[in-house]
Amino acid sequence: MQILKQMGISDKAVAAVAEAESMLPSVFSPVEAVTEQNQYKVIKAFQSENIGQRHFAPTTGYGYADEGRDSLSAVFARITGADSAVLSPHIASGTHAIALALYAVLRPCDTLISVTGTPYETIGNVIGSAHGKDTGSLADMQVDYREVDLLPEGRIDIHRVLETIAVCERPKALFLQRSRGYAWRKSVGMQEIRQFVAAVRRENPDIIIIVDNCYGEFCELEEPVECGADLIAGSMIKNPGGGLAPTGGYVAGRGDLIALVENRLTCPGLGGEVGSYEASYRSFFQGLFMAPHVVGQALKGSILFAKVFEMLGFKVYPAHDALRSDITQSIMLEDEKLLLSYTKGIQKAAAIDSRAVPYPWDMPGYKEKIIMAAGTFVQGASIELSADAPVKPPYIVYAQGGLNYAHMKLGLMMALDEMGF
Repeated sequence: MQILKQMGISDKAVAAVAEAESMLPSVFSPVEAVTEQNQYKVIKAFQSENIGQRHFAPTTGYGYADEGRDSLSAVFARITGADSAVLSPHIASGTHAIALALYAVLRPCDTLISVTGTPYETIGNVIGSAHGKDTGSLADMQVDYREVDLLPEGRIDIHRVLETIAVCERPKALFLQRSRGYAWRKSVGMQEIRQFVAAVRRENPDIIIIVDNCYGEFCELEEPVECGADLIAGSMIKNPGGGLAPTGGYVAGRGDLIALVENRLTCPGLGGEVGSYEASYRSFFQGLFMAPHVVGQALKGSILFAKVFEMLGFKVYPAHDALRSDITQSIMLEDEKLLLSYTKGIQKAAAIDSRAVPYPWDMPGYKEKIIMAAGTFVQGASIELSADAPVKPPYIVYAQGGLNYAHMKLGLMMALDEMGF
């Protein structure tokens, strides 16, 4: 196409992507079916809560009787199958949302067990396994921590989890990270979560199961709460914000536990009754409405990325035709120069800051230098076209997001050209 020539994209890159794309309609079809069903679910939740223009109005001060805040949380609870939810612009990130859930339910001398191995690096600071003492971590609060590695095929080791629970003095909560983080493994799907919860509940009916749901929302027909989890937590600048939410995060699940989360977000005695937002709630409602479609576009883009890099001979995870439970696509480049070139190409495809050049930097909360390509409308929004990677062998880049399929396709072609393919 003439416009692609004007943007400097080579015929070779266009041909490579077109060849891969021609083989994908049957892989795209199930994604489109999930997108459609999730869109209906969202609309039904809006209608059930009778959302109207009044819910977009800003509030100030204490925020008593804030209809927008309360109804936004109620809509999200319906969508996720939860008793209730906290969806707030005052939750700064997915890590913050997860921390709220953990601090809400854990007390001194309780034990937290991660059942998906070592969590994403920023969670290490919350647990206290990453940096020193007296930081306000769970370790400082005398919360014990254990972790159980995944089985070699990437599944939860239920037998080891049950053994670990049995030897702990006060096992209180299990933590499950649905997405892969910076690990070369599959994401945890709803069927596996349902089986895991059922196995744990048979012997430990009172233990609290908390799921890091980041990157997973709307990828399947159900969410983890519907499969038996007690709490889920995530970021509104990822999947559920639909690229429109300007900030925020959520925790959803059991009503009694959400009350504790509200106490942690504000303070005991006030809980969810306060918290104003002087900007309009419209972008949160509209982003949530758009989220199933945007996630579907991101999934189709990730499938295309996987297919193209498979054809080029690179290892990818998941494979292009694998079942997906998150939007992240891992690509093992095994070369630092290719990694830097890939991120440069993704940045060049951005509508915002397209002339910026990504460089590795010491990002707060991470051990290695991180390189990120993110020309996003919302700072750091990984539901938009973006990529990031720790700069270390085997130089795996994590492609995620794209508000629409065409933008992901453009980013892929520009990355191929930068990499010399």
